[in-house]
Amino acid sequence: MTTPATPTPAHEARIHNIGYRRYTGERLGSLYARRSLFIHSLRGAYGLGRSARSKVLPIGLFVIMAAPAIVSVAVATVASQDELPIGYTDYPLFMQPIFGLYLALAAPVMVSLDLRYRTIPLYFSRPVDSADYVAAKFAALSAALFLFVAIPLTITYAGGLLAELGFATQTEGYAQGLAFAAAFAVFHAAIALLTASHTPRRGFGVAAIIGVFTIPYFAVTAVQAVAVEQGNPDNVGILGLFSPGSLMDGLQSSFLGGESQFPENAEITGTATQAAYPLVALALVVLCYALLLRRYRKAGL
Repeated sequence: MTTPATPTPAHEARIHNIGYRRYTGERLGSLYARRSLFIHSLRGAYGLGRSARSKVLPIGLFVIMAAPAIVSVAVATVASQDELPIGYTDYPLFMQPIFGLYLALAAPVMVSLDLRYRTIPLYFSRPVDSADYVAAKFAALSAALFLFVAIPLTITYAGGLLAELGFATQTEGYAQGLAFAAAFAVFHAAIALLTASHTPRRGFGVAAIIGVFTIPYFAVTAVQAVAVEQGNPDNVGILGLFSPGSLMDGLQSSFLGGESQFPENAEITGTATQAAYPLVALALVVLCYALLLRRYRKAGL
């Protein structure tokens, strides 16, 4: 039978100082937290700060993305051509398969792993709420995609100037290419993040993103080809509004001087149809962003 412990008399109690002190330094706040999350996510999109194996695919895809820019400049210089083989606004569409692979790789890395390892509540325990998290991730993926396209365009521009293809022409085309690259990046980032945010499995996220962008594009392209063959080319522009890839194609061909990639190079007819392309693209970005905010208000619980 154990003897109950004798309580320590009040006059013999001790308070031991174990070294804890209050933090008296500067509190950097939510702005610093958002900026840190943005930089961390942007670096992670290219495998920086991670293992060497994590860098292979993003860096490899970037090299493949930039290779046609180098080749086109070399061809234009050696063959003394008057223009580049690939236009500035055509470049993202020409390299869309590589861009799509990088997008499917980068978006799940940014959000799916946080869901899988349940680190979202840890973020929200700091001066970061769901709106801050979504804004930082969206900005980081948009910036990563923009760099993925803009750096090859910059290589093309520098090569065009070295090949003496005309400063004014190259500068105008380069400015249009950068504008399209920005719209291209923001549009794809919104859809890809929303898709990846619904699964904690990175592999499922990759497959879902590829499906979301690929299946509607091929379906719309097939229907557009049928419309052209049946003598209804005016319907091609309307059909282009129903897939992300054709929507971006119509946007650059209508407003940025690019060449249409529609079947038989069909052009968008009608002012109302042309005006619908930027409006639909903007509406999709806003809708996806709003759904992301709703998604992470629940994910943080």
